[in-house]
This record gives sequence, structure tokens and C-alpha cells, in this order.
Amino acid sequence: MGLSSQSSSAVVVGSVSLASVDCHWLSRPSWACEPQLPRRTLQGHTLLRGAEVGEAACEPENDMEEELWPVDLVGGYYDAGDNVKFGFPMAFTTTMLSWSVIEFGGMMKGELENARAAVRWATDYLLKATAHPNTIYVQVGDPNKDHACWERPEDMDTPRSVYKVDSSNPGSDVAAETAAALAAASLVFRKSDPAYSKLLRNRAISVFEFADKYRGSYSNGLKNVVCPFYCSYSGYQDELLWGAAWLHKATKNPTYLNYIEANGQTLGADESDNTFGWDNKHVGARILLSKAFLVQNLKSLHDYKGHADNFICSLIPGTPFSQTQYTPGGLLFKMGDSNMQYVTSTSFLLVAYAKFLTYSSKVVSCGGTTVTPRKLRSIAKRQVDYILGDNPQKMSYMVGYGARYPQQVHHRGSSLPSVAAHPAKIPCSAGFTALYSSAPNPNPLSGAVVGGPDAMDRFPDQRSDYERSEPATYINAPLVGALAYLAHSSGQL
Repeated sequence: MGLSSQSSSAVVVGSVSLASVDCHWLSRPSWACEPQLPRRTLQGHTLLRGAEVGEAACEPENDMEEELWPVDLVGGYYDAGDNVKFGFPMAFTTTMLSWSVIEFGGMMKGELENARAAVRWATDYLLKATAHPNTIYVQVGDPNKDHACWERPEDMDTPRSVYKVDSSNPGSDVAAETAAALAAASLVFRKSDPAYSKLLRNRAISVFEFADKYRGSYSNGLKNVVCPFYCSYSGYQDELLWGAAWLHKATKNPTYLNYIEANGQTLGADESDNTFGWDNKHVGARILLSKAFLVQNLKSLHDYKGHADNFICSLIPGTPFSQTQYTPGGLLFKMGDSNMQYVTSTSFLLVAYAKFLTYSSKVVSCGGTTVTPRKLRSIAKRQVDYILGDNPQKMSYMVGYGARYPQQVHHRGSSLPSVAAHPAKIPCSAGFTALYSSAPNPNPLSGAVVGGPDAMDRFPDQRSDYERSEPATYINAPLVGALAYLAHSSGQL
């Protein structure tokens, strides 16, 4: 998987490269070409807006002669260290970056406009991907073929196949997450750009209607190209609840509150899953809906405070409900593959929930243990401190921050020489020399957070170890909100 190149001062979506695809001429056997587009800059940082590719990328994958129609898919983000645009994690990244701005944008100071620009880059793409009714273009690029090469985005010549969900091949999970992203982003622009906010909100409404009406997991119809990369392992029920929660917040239309009240239990509102990330949104939905009770005093959502409390209690060591593993050095540990994504998403939820509890003068009761908002903030701070260097390795897991940080990041564009330094094309297989090299990356991904150490706090810093050395947009997006709060409130937990 792969992260590519955007960073902007302190607010970053992971040093993420802005990959783009121009006008895709699609037939039912989807294919596309990706011509070179000019670069532009944001806050002095180059944004990659196209890739120089060979003719092979513009050839259809079969000889079927069918009517072609144009689909503009310029923009968006690569997910991590490869050259594929995966719509499912991209939408989640957008939702979480938007939520960071919604809750803590007032603490971002001069970085707020950078954060809005990063959100808008994603939503401009999502608007294009949802431009046709009851259809969402959910992926650009064949990951199996992409992963068979180690190429800079500028040299990319793998097929730019385009994949979609529609009424015949539904994808309620990716559709509802896309609706959540558009709805959340509409709140980001509500005051700064009301017309754009309205466009996002209206599109979110129609996309959610599609997600709910045509039910099914996108992993079923697109299994060969989304699995095992971004399979929807948790199903689509969590996204429907999450999407409805965001539409309720963005529109204030009672239709969505009625939907949540009628369907919450069947969509898993009270399930005991306690992992929040690009796949499973149940915990995030509980925290978001608890705000409606705690802050807006919406009595019908009282139960979501209890559901959110259950998640909090699962994190507190020594309580009867504790279910969470921590490394010897104190890092929350959920999974061996890109564990840091769960650290950043949980840290965000902790500071957000602490904010809601403080507003309503509430606490969390975990058996005989009372957990205060201050305790939640201190747990989040401990996790963020670990990320930034207070750990057994004495290493910051954010590239470019501190005296010691990962040097061999699993990322194509970062590990290969820049076009300025090496103008000649680096072919598909030739790049693997860089993958297995022990030399530091020549193009540091400033701001990117990698997958992180193992359960014993060990981090080998090897480029080939993608589970620990690969960055991703969905690692950084929730961290933006947590960092904004902690930087603003240092010493005031």
C-alpha cells in the first residue's frame, strides 16, 4: 500500500501524495489512461497532480467494443506507499480530518486553512467519484499489478483500471463512508464557503440514500481487487450507522434521527467491538452520537453515552471491563499490521469524548472506578507522546520530527530519487533495488506517521517491513485533531 507526497507545515494528512487521474474513458470492462498534468503548490509544497505514464496505461484491458463515456477522476489521495487510489480508506481519511477540524479547528491557528485545503482536495475528488446517480467510482488502479512494481508516481505505467459500485453491484460500506465524508466536510466549509458546503451536504444525502437502498458489501463484487487490501471485514452495518450519524449532524433533518432510532440496534450500536479504524466505524458512531446527547441534550440518544462509556472502560487498565493490550512501553496495541492507526484514532476519540463530557459535567463509571475527562486526556497525551519519541526506542514515529525517526519508510516516491535528481525513468522492476536497500530514503516524508513498533516496542526500521514502516493517510488524519488539542492545551489537561 502507499503514501505519496503532500505535507503542509504542521497540519498533514500523512505527508500524503496527491495522486490524480484525468479524464477516464470507461467502458464496462473498466480501463483508463492517466496523462501528465502540471504540478501546482500548496503552502510551498509541491502537489502531484498527474503521472507521466507510458502508452500501456492508456490501452484497454480487452478488445470489447462498447460505448465509452468520460469520467473525470482527477485528484484524491493515494492511501499509503503505493500508487493506487482506494476509495474506502480515502473517504475515512476525509471524515476523520473533517472531524478534527470540526472539534479542534479553533485550536489550529494558522494551520486551519491548510487543513481545509487538505479536506477539499479529497472532497473535490469524492464529488467526481459520485457524480453519476447510484454509482460510485471506488478505486483507481489494480493493486495486484501495482504491487508487482516499485515505481515513482511520475514513472507509473501499470494499468489505471477503474472500479465502481452501483445498484447491480452494491457497496453500502464504501458508499455510506463516502456519504459520511461529504457530510462531515460540509460542516468544515459551512461558514467559509456556504455554497460548497451545500453541494457537499446535498451529495451526501443522495449517496447515503444509495448506500441504504442498495445494500451489500463492496467486498463481494470487487473481492479480487479490494481484498485483502481494504476488505470490508466488519460488514456494512457500521458504515450505515456512521453515515446516518454524520447526516444527522450535518442536516439536522429529523429523518436521520428517526433512522438511527429505528435501526441503531440492528446496525450494531451496542456490539462490543472496540476497534476504530478505516474498516469498523461502530465506536466512532457511538462517540459522535453521544455528543448529541451530552452537548445537544437529545434524550433519545441517551443509550449512546452508555455505549461510548463501554468503549472507554475497555481502555482503562485495572478496571473490570479492561480489554486493551498495551506494550511494555505503554503503547496501545490492537494489531501487528499498522497498529499506529488505532493509536491515533483512539487518541482522537479520547480527547473528543473528554470535550463532550466536560461540557455536560459528566464522567465515566467503570465498575468501581470513576474516569474523568482529565484522565481521558492524559491517556491520549501518553499515546501521542509515545508517537513523538517518549518510548523505549527513543524514536519519533513521525518522519522529520525529533532527532531520531524512521529512515527507511515503505513508500515508493520517498524511497526512490526525485525526478529532479534522476530525470530518467526508473522502470517497474528496477525500483526494487531501492525497496531492499539499507540506505535512508532520499525524499523524507515530513509529517508522515508509520505503522509503528511491535507488541514488545521493537521497531527494525526496514523498508521491506510494510506492517511497521508504511505510513498511511488514515494514520495521520485523526492525529491532526489530537495534536491540535494537545498543542493548544499543554499543561492544562
